[in-house]
Amino acid sequence: MVSTIYIAKNVYGGDGLGRLGDGRVAFVPGAFKGEQVKAEIVEEKRGYVKTRLVEVVEPSPERIGVLPLPQPGMVYANISRRGELEAKGAQLAEIFDRARIRVNIKGPMAEVSSTGLNYRNKVVYHFAKDKGKWLLGYMSEPDHMVVDVLDDPLARPEINAALPEIRRKVMMLLTQGASSVRKEVERKGNLTIRWSKSSGVKWWVGAAQPDVVMKEISCGKAFEVPADGFWQVNPVMGEALVREVVLEYGKLGDAVDNILDLYCGVGVFGLCCNPKKLVGVESGRRAVEFACKNAAAQGFANARFFAQEVARNLRKLRIDGKTAVILDPPRGGLEKGVPQFLAKSPAPCIMYVSCDPATLVRDLRQMGGNYEVCTVKWFDLFPRTARFETLAILRRRS
Repeated sequence: MVSTIYIAKNVYGGDGLGRLGDGRVAFVPGAFKGEQVKAEIVEEKRGYVKTRLVEVVEPSPERIGVLPLPQPGMVYANISRRGELEAKGAQLAEIFDRARIRVNIKGPMAEVSSTGLNYRNKVVYHFAKDKGKWLLGYMSEPDHMVVDVLDDPLARPEINAALPEIRRKVMMLLTQGASSVRKEVERKGNLTIRWSKSSGVKWWVGAAQPDVVMKEISCGKAFEVPADGFWQVNPVMGEALVREVVLEYGKLGDAVDNILDLYCGVGVFGLCCNPKKLVGVESGRRAVEFACKNAAAQGFANARFFAQEVARNLRKLRIDGKTAVILDPPRGGLEKGVPQFLAKSPAPCIMYVSCDPATLVRDLRQMGGNYEVCTVKWFDLFPRTARFETLAILRRRS
């Protein structure tokens, strides 16, 4: 059934939200706030429906294109950057309002791109065979079909320049040589390409070899990262985020000179802050090895990193009134028990970096009333997609 729907807003994830004539909420992918659209119901749930956009009857003044999207995940490909940023800012504000957390929200921070394209320094493509032809590209949702990528609108220009030759070599691996070799390549299932200014373009099929290392720069400091290790995929905006953390730490003055960096990765946030003493905790042993190497290479003698799961080692963590805490957990947020532990700590400031505002507000609420959320800054690290990054600044109540 096709219905005419007015789109009231875009929810987190990118879908347009409207209502059917019977009052049920309708989610319309590809539709934008203020539009009148025709959409076909594809799935009915209790209280809401999922739909497929059929026609844009009255477009938003911010619409700049029509379907189909240039690649999976680019939910804001057909709207202006202004419209995209307004939608994301409104989503973040609504998430905090629903959580009843009153806070000063600032952003987008350090916006530098007018197009929101060609920023990714890492891409992962999948293989699939369709009608006897190999495809190499992103996997679409929800059908899990591989969309062939010849030129990637989100990838760095350096990656796109190298992509034809990389594709040629991967296709040779998939189609030529011994059958056992071809099957092994197919089993690995994906291709990863990374770029950095210091290392150039590197690529591999399946898991990266242990000796493949990327060299990166942040705050003028040199970092080494294992090829399969985490580094922000948007290097320009990622640097802006690190510098904001450094700025907030600097505001604390001499009263705070230690940092406890939880979920520290290769040590970027803590090392860039340059405290007198730094303790980092990260579950990934390989990341911790590189955090130690980075600290040593930078001459930071008072840095210690530990390969541990944060939640299982809370009793070992030492926080006093001169210690600031940095949090940068994965998308699932803080582990069970960690927010409650931090709520009882004497840390004067907590800086929480999050790529999922829903888990962020969940964790903030679990910290209770001992900390005030002073400011939330947001960064559009992932233009044209549904995601963005936030930095929440918490101060202990006196």
